[in-house]
Amino acid sequence: MYTNVDKDNNKSKKRISPSLVACIGTIMIIIGGFFLSYNYIMSKKVMVYDYMSNVFYSKNEENIKEEEENIHNGDEGIPEQEMDPNKYIGYLEIPKLNFSKGFYPKESSLNDVDKNLLVVKESDYPNVAKGNLIIAGHSGTAWNSFFNDLYKLAVDDELKIKYNDKVYTYKIVNIYKVDKIGHIAVYRNQNRTTLTLVTCTNNDSKTQTIYISELESIE
Repeated sequence: MYTNVDKDNNKSKKRISPSLVACIGTIMIIIGGFFLSYNYIMSKKVMVYDYMSNVFYSKNEENIKEEEENIHNGDEGIPEQEMDPNKYIGYLEIPKLNFSKGFYPKESSLNDVDKNLLVVKESDYPNVAKGNLIIAGHSGTAWNSFFNDLYKLAVDDELKIKYNDKVYTYKIVNIYKVDKIGHIAVYRNQNRTTLTLVTCTNNDSKTQTIYISELESIE
């Protein structure tokens, strides 16, 4: 059987409304605009993040560098109220580390390990025969970490003390660790004049390292 179909009527049924086309087009434009905006915003966020990361990294590097310079440059970078070079009674020098730092009398309020080098009250000054001068200092990265590089020292390295217009030269004879228990055991030859340095052990928060040196000469 053959059925006659009205072609014009069929075309009208398949025709899409112009308003629908406009609506779909508007939606597509909105969606496309959203994705373009999203990508743009995300790219900017990444740029800002990278920029801030670089800023903080640079500042951190500057702080680390400044702290390291303060450690190696003796009194530079130390709060002014925590030092008075005119009251130093002597200097500790470590040639291998290019280190020089003054110390105060045992009874001085500036003789404080949190502010400067500490001359332990039970120790002797360099001019005492068979005595033992004990000097303690912090390790780390803070401004008062004067002994941060002592771990680089070895047996036979030289230490010098300038005191009363004389230079006392010592040679390291022993290096050992002790637990942090509030006091230290000093193992030394009682018949020799000695210099003992004490600081926290590098990369070990539970122990301290002791450097025993014996007097070699006085100039």
